[in-house]
Amino acid sequence: MKSLIKLVFFFFLIVACSNQQNSNFNTTRLNEIDTLIYSFIKDNQIPGAVVLVGDNKNIIYQKSFGIKNPITNDKYQINDIFRIASMTKAITSIGVIKLWEKGKIGLDDPIEKYIPEFKNVQILDSYNKKDTTYSTIQTSNSITIRQLLTHTSGIGYGFIDGNPSIKSIYHKEKEKFMKYGVLCFCDQDITIGETIRNLAKVPLHHNPGERYTYGIGLDVLGHLIEIISGKTLDKYFYDEIFQPLEMNDTYFYLPENKYDRLVPVLTKKNNKWVMFEDKRFNINYPIQGAKKFFAGGCGLSSTISDYYKFLTVFLNEGKYNDNQIISKKTNELLFQNQLPGIENFYLLNYDKGNLKAESFPLGHGLAFGIIRDEDLRFGGRGSKGSLYWGGYYNTSYFADPKENVIGLIFKQTQNIQDNSSELFQRIVFNLVE
Repeated sequence: MKSLIKLVFFFFLIVACSNQQNSNFNTTRLNEIDTLIYSFIKDNQIPGAVVLVGDNKNIIYQKSFGIKNPITNDKYQINDIFRIASMTKAITSIGVIKLWEKGKIGLDDPIEKYIPEFKNVQILDSYNKKDTTYSTIQTSNSITIRQLLTHTSGIGYGFIDGNPSIKSIYHKEKEKFMKYGVLCFCDQDITIGETIRNLAKVPLHHNPGERYTYGIGLDVLGHLIEIISGKTLDKYFYDEIFQPLEMNDTYFYLPENKYDRLVPVLTKKNNKWVMFEDKRFNINYPIQGAKKFFAGGCGLSSTISDYYKFLTVFLNEGKYNDNQIISKKTNELLFQNQLPGIENFYLLNYDKGNLKAESFPLGHGLAFGIIRDEDLRFGGRGSKGSLYWGGYYNTSYFADPKENVIGLIFKQTQNIQDNSSELFQRIVFNLVE
């Protein structure tokens, strides 16, 4: 019996050593992450967070910090469920890519081929602040699926749009468009299809493909997935992504037995943490309302470990365990920047002839933000080709294929100044040997 116990002990010791050897982290310095997060909590910059660091095979570090509910004093837990908002976009993008792999769509197909309302879309030409009237002009080309994936379609972003005129047009039409769920966080008795068909009537910022404009393109693609697959977006995600990746805590709308794991969104009032509320939408949309609006750009809630599983696919040549989620060659394609960099923006040719380098301020692939050569001068963001993005409620991630590093930090806050995510990323890369 003693020999058997020794044998089991040595087996687990070998496995543990093997896992540590496969990691390129200095694990003895992981407490630097603790020091960082605790300092932000002590300085009252964040109420708390859940963080995770791993590689393509193993979670190396995972920890929760701080108080998530100032009323009950409940602490953050590593299995808490967070509204991941725009981190939904990468999942929707992979859903589109899977349809493309099967030959059901082309990346350069015009979206009007599948959603006719996008035929003859218009560009905002002038806007009169006094009476809120505006004029439009015809686009010179159609919006493509690739442009929707890379935020170059010209479609804006409603209440967070960067153009005051476009924002005002959404506001002017709020009875129509908010009724039909242009806001991503929707608890009303409507579908994404109703929203998208009305969205097509809002003027674009610019000609499709002309420059980068962060917008609701992934919500359009969420509806495209429903049209092509014949399934609602939640069912498609479950069948094609969540079930194969064992993402058992990722939903548009949580089942009742998981309501208590949803983290409340906090903000500060008189320097104290309080529950955040927003008159524009119901902040508790993941557990309230009609639960039928599946926003492909921002609707999901998830755990930090579920999203880690999703990211491992792209550091494992498209695989999760032995399951090929996307092909190896498709996976390679996801690491390629689809937007022109500073060094080659002039190669593009448009009718207006006024394209500038600033038109494409970052790298973006078919599913993620991409670190470019020109981004490396800032330091602390990993290697060229690294994937990254974040969400409206301060969740974020990065995945570096060269160093085999995945990092995530999840918070649920609004209207605060906080650079803990940036410093977390910097510390993680300082631990790489």
